[in-house]
Amino acid sequence: MKDLTIYAYRRENGRVGIRNHVVILPVDDISNAACEAVANNIKGTLALPHAYGRLQFGEDLELFFRTMIGTGSNPNVAAVIVIGIEPGWTQKIVDGIAKTGKPVAGFSIEGQGDIACIAQASRKAKEFVQWATELQRTECKFSELYISAKCGESDTTTGLASCPAVGNVFDKHCANGGVASFGETTELTGAEHIVAAKAINDTVRQQFQAMFDDYQKLVFGEKTDDLSESQPTKGNIAGGLTTIEEKALGNVEKIGKKTKFVGCLKPAEAPADKGLWFMDTSSAAAEAVTLWAASGAVVHLFPTGQGNIIGNPIEPVIKLSGNPKTVKGMSEHVDVDVSPILQGEMTIDQAGELLIETIVRTANGRLTAAEALGHREFVMTKLYRSA
Repeated sequence: MKDLTIYAYRRENGRVGIRNHVVILPVDDISNAACEAVANNIKGTLALPHAYGRLQFGEDLELFFRTMIGTGSNPNVAAVIVIGIEPGWTQKIVDGIAKTGKPVAGFSIEGQGDIACIAQASRKAKEFVQWATELQRTECKFSELYISAKCGESDTTTGLASCPAVGNVFDKHCANGGVASFGETTELTGAEHIVAAKAINDTVRQQFQAMFDDYQKLVFGEKTDDLSESQPTKGNIAGGLTTIEEKALGNVEKIGKKTKFVGCLKPAEAPADKGLWFMDTSSAAAEAVTLWAASGAVVHLFPTGQGNIIGNPIEPVIKLSGNPKTVKGMSEHVDVDVSPILQGEMTIDQAGELLIETIVRTANGRLTAAEALGHREFVMTKLYRSA
């Protein structure tokens, strides 16, 4: 691991990215059409339409800006065009992304309409694309990657095979000075004491417990003491996970056996240092991966049992499964087959090495299954109703 290298893009702020996107980022839902028009005009750009960005306030608004600025700041993004209805919030996002040193430009629709705005943004997007396509990959250390992980459509094989394989990678990556993150606050219920025991010190342990307790207050505050068919889902139950506690005990295998987590992050907040970090995220796949991409993660590990098809527009999602039925029936969605673990033909350590090899190949440019199939799920997290 110490000498393992990849070929990636060294960004202006020194961060390492494994993709080279030119993103067209809408500030708000009513700017989606303009962003998609620019992406249609200029090939090689990527529009990220979403449903929010109007009349948000408080912590919900802060999360919105963290997500927008973080998405544009992700090392997998080479340059950004920002389009909004009004100039104020548009410029705030531009200024936040500009701190990375990467090319970014903002355009507002108000006062000139779609057609003029689209024309201006298209000209700048063409300039950015031609600039970005001349950038070259350079040799970088594997340890410079920021890796995130969550599972989805879990079953009994997830906790026995695919999640432990991710934990093996995290142990090796963090021991080598890498950055990694886990989360899914809701899906830790019943195993929160195990997670808390893996905190590096009392301060971090208390931060984690406060985030977990806040979730519990939300559930019981809404008089919702029964999360049937949400936690666990029908798919989880069909796969043998009949309670949230059973699901959680498999989920925590992703954390690894040796690694202590060094800090806690708000949704879409970037880690401040090396090591393993807990992020307070939803367990909804597309929402959670979007938050990790906004925090700067450049590759995501996604264990699945029953089979999940999630992707992300800027952070490649590597899916692995220990369920032989899923590997066979949904083969086009599975990047790494770790089902031999259950047949006694592969160790957890061997599965971890196979996953690391796949990360290297992905970092060097090979498309993941989700990328090849066109899965670009970009889903914002909203905390409460608009003003």
